[in-house]
Amino acid sequence: MCGIVGAVAGADVVPVLLDGLKRLEYRGYDSAGVAVLMQGEIRRVRKIGRVAEMEQAVKEAGLAGTLGIGHTRWATHGGVTEPNAHPHVSNGQIAVVHNGIIENHDEEREKLKALGYVFESQTDTEVIAHLVHHHYQTSGNLFKAVRLSLIQLRGAYAIAVIAVDQPDRMVCARMGCPLLIGLGEGAHYVASDVSALLSATRRVVYLEEGDIAELTRDHLHIEDQHGRHTRRPLHVSDVSLSSLELGQFRHYMQKEIHEQPKALSDTIDQALEDGLTSTLFGPEAETILRDIEGVQILACGTSYYAGMVARYWLESIAGIPTNVEIASEYRYREVAANPRHLVVTLSQSGETLDTLEALKYAIALGHQATLSICNVRESAIPRASRMVFYTRAGAEIGVASTKAFTTQLVALFMLCVVIAKLRGRIDASKEAAYLDTLRHLPGSVQHALNLEPQICVWAEHFAQKSHALFLGRGVHYPIALEGALKLKEITYIHAEGYPAGELKHGPLALVDADMPVVVIAPNDALLEKVKSNMQEVRARGGELFVFADLDSHFGEQEGVHVIRTPRHVGLLSPVVHAIPVQLLAYNTALKRGTDVDKPRNLAKSVTVE
Repeated sequence: MCGIVGAVAGADVVPVLLDGLKRLEYRGYDSAGVAVLMQGEIRRVRKIGRVAEMEQAVKEAGLAGTLGIGHTRWATHGGVTEPNAHPHVSNGQIAVVHNGIIENHDEEREKLKALGYVFESQTDTEVIAHLVHHHYQTSGNLFKAVRLSLIQLRGAYAIAVIAVDQPDRMVCARMGCPLLIGLGEGAHYVASDVSALLSATRRVVYLEEGDIAELTRDHLHIEDQHGRHTRRPLHVSDVSLSSLELGQFRHYMQKEIHEQPKALSDTIDQALEDGLTSTLFGPEAETILRDIEGVQILACGTSYYAGMVARYWLESIAGIPTNVEIASEYRYREVAANPRHLVVTLSQSGETLDTLEALKYAIALGHQATLSICNVRESAIPRASRMVFYTRAGAEIGVASTKAFTTQLVALFMLCVVIAKLRGRIDASKEAAYLDTLRHLPGSVQHALNLEPQICVWAEHFAQKSHALFLGRGVHYPIALEGALKLKEITYIHAEGYPAGELKHGPLALVDADMPVVVIAPNDALLEKVKSNMQEVRARGGELFVFADLDSHFGEQEGVHVIRTPRHVGLLSPVVHAIPVQLLAYNTALKRGTDVDKPRNLAKSVTVE
C-alpha cells in the first residue's frame, strides 16, 4: 500500500521520481504526486488517478530539481481527493511523504491548530508536516526536527522529509513500514521498495525499526531508535528490470500465472540439490524442528489459504498438531500459547503489517521457534524470524497473488516432509517418492496452463454472472476458497468458497440456475463424496463447472461442464488445481473489462491495519 521514492543528486531527479513511481504502481494507489526544490521554493504536483496523468502535469509544469520526493497514495484517512494526496507541505517550507497510519493524529491536530496551523487535508500525514515545521522553526535542524516530531507520534510510518532552505539534504525514517536507502554515484535515494530504484542503483541498505537517516549527495548518516550512530549492511539487489516488464503479456497477473512452472522449479531446486533436509530452513533448523510439539501458522489472505492446505499435510504426513489463524485475528486475542510450538509466518512481501505484528506477539508470548516463508529478501518478517525460507518466485507485481501462492505451497510441503523425517514418520524410499513428485510438479502445472482455451469458454459465461460458489473437500477446500477470492478480487463478482459437505447446512439455499457452482474434484479419496454434493446442486437446478483429473470417472452431461487437469499428482494436487481457478478469474476479468493488475480498493503490499 502506498509508495515512496525520493532522491538527492547533482542532476535533475524528476525522471528518477517518475520512473520510481511507475514501478511502485503495483502496490495499489488512487493518487500520486511529487515535490521538488526548484528556484528556492517547494514546487508540487498532485493528481487523482494514474501516475501517467500526474507525469503529464509535471511536464506541463516544467518541474526540475536536484532534491525531490514522490508518492503513490492508497486512501486511509480522508477520501480520494487532490488535497489529500501526497506530498503534504507545511507553510511552503516542509514537504513530507508518508506510508502508514499515525494513530494519535487527531490529538496532535488539535494541538497544532492551537499553535495556528491551518489544515488543508483530512489526512494523518499533514500532522507530520506541520509538526516537523514546528520543531524546525525552533531547532533549525531538519534531522532533529524529524526526531522530535516522531517522539510525539504513535503508529506506523515510513517518511521522507525535505525543507526549502536545505537544498542538498533529505531526512527519512521508518517504524513498522518498509523503507530503504539507495546508494548511487554522487546521489542517494530513498524508496519503499527496491523496484523503484532499479533504474538508478542496485546498491541498497534497509533501515531497521526506529531508524532515522540523513541523506546528502555524498553522505549517509543513520541513527537507531536510541539515537546511536549505526551502519546497516549493504545489499546488492538481484531483482532484474526484465522481471518487472510485461514483455509479451497483457497484464502482470497473466505473466505471473504463466511464470509458475519456472517459479516452482526454481523453488524446488533448493531441495533437489541437497535433498529434503533441515538445512533448507537454516543452520539451526534441525535442532529447533526436532523439539517442536506443534505448529502455529499465521498469515493473511491468499497466504492464509496456503497455510490451510499445509495443515492437512502436516497432520497427515508429519503427524504434528497444526493450527492456522488469520494474523489480524491472532494478534488481538488472548492466546493460550505453547512455546514448544513452531510459529510459521507466510507473506509474499515480508512486510504484511498484521502478520509482522502477529509474529511479534507470538515472540512476546514465549515462542522462540519461528520460521518465515517469504518471497522478498531482507524484508521485515524474515528479519524478525529465527529461521527463513525464501521462495524463488521472482518479483510479483499483480495485486492478486498467483506464483507466490503456489511457491508457498511447495515450501510448506517441503517443511512438512522435513518435520516428518525428524519425527521418524517417513523412510528414505518415501522421501525419494516425494522428491520425485516435486521434480515432476512444474510439468504438471504447465499442462494445467494449457487448459486456458477451454477455460476462456467458461469465462464468457461467468462474466455475465453476479455470484458464484466454489466447492472443495479436504485438502482442496482451501483451493475453493482461493478460487472464490481470485474471482471477487479482480472481476468484482461476489463469490464464496465452501467445503462441499457444508452445502446442506445453508449454502444450498442460494443455488439456482443463475448461480454457477465451481467444483474442485480431483481423483482422491473424497471424490465419491464430492459427486454426491454435485448431485445436490443439480437437483436444485444449479449449473456445475467441474475441474477434474484425467483419470476421474465421470463425464459431461446437461448442466455439468468438465475440464480435466493432468493426471492426479497425489498430495501436491492443490498446487495443480490452483492454476485453473487463477485462469478462470483472469479470463473472466478480461471479459468484464476490469483493471486486472490494480483492482479497485486493493493494494499489493498491505502495510496498514
